[in-house]
Amino acid sequence: ALRGLGVGPGDTVLASSLTFLGSISPILYQGATPVFIDADAAHWTMDVNLLAQELAESKASGALPKAVIPTDLYGQSCDASDIRALCDEYGVALIIDAAESVGTSYGGKHAGYHAHAAAFSFNGNKIITTSGGGMLASHDKQLIDEARFLSQQARDRAPHYEHTTYGYNYRMSNIVAAIGRGQLEVLDERVARRRAIFEQYRMELTGLPGIGFMPEAAYGTGNRWLSVITVNAEAFGTDREAIRLALEAENIEARPAWKPMHMQPVFKDVRTVGGAVSARIFRDGLCLPSGSQMTQDDIARVTGIIKNCAR
Repeated sequence: ALRGLGVGPGDTVLASSLTFLGSISPILYQGATPVFIDADAAHWTMDVNLLAQELAESKASGALPKAVIPTDLYGQSCDASDIRALCDEYGVALIIDAAESVGTSYGGKHAGYHAHAAAFSFNGNKIITTSGGGMLASHDKQLIDEARFLSQQARDRAPHYEHTTYGYNYRMSNIVAAIGRGQLEVLDERVARRRAIFEQYRMELTGLPGIGFMPEAAYGTGNRWLSVITVNAEAFGTDREAIRLALEAENIEARPAWKPMHMQPVFKDVRTVGGAVSARIFRDGLCLPSGSQMTQDDIARVTGIIKNCAR
């Protein structure tokens, strides 16, 4: 998507700090420079006010970014229409990292709908999977045609192998695509199950001092790909890392929330707008087991260990 939109060396791309590295690496592949935008505490995705501030300052300095890449986090859409309105105002392309939001809705549309392009993941741990790979979606047929061409080694039309530019081996095989298409038929069931798992966690853990939950924005319905809690260490009596280790001791995997990009050693010199909200979510956030096949007994086992960690 970045290449199709002409992003290259010397360009700047604004991106979420609270995200996974895969959202940022393509910016570097294109020789462009990322600038990180903090999250909004109300929904954990890109802070629209900070984005507006950065775009206004960039315009005043005569150096607008070439693109904005907000991340849909843990199955919750970014505030896509407000971000798109800002991008249109300043003439900047919007690419949504929708890797985690297959099955999520925003304002009655599927997550990613408002972007110039959106990237979805079908990795093995996602709500539906083709074992790996993903999908690029756009309303711009020319962009999609270019992406399809590049994804197949940029082979020109000729009886021999002819190349006027370089491409990638990014295509998905027909077999795994068929697996993905088959799972689309049960996507609504998967989303309903993930949301039910989150609600059971909420029911079991609400009332424990210091335990909070990832909020859901009023503008849409997330797929609750992961159920994420926050732990106020002072109120709870111990921190999220102690809970994680207690679960690990029982062979139960839990993970901290994403470590923000502005805190990653590889990006120590990258400029960041804000950062305190993302840092706090990383410090306090814990992703609990959330697989669609979890039973009530599985959830009770997890929550029982968490309760035993309380003061």
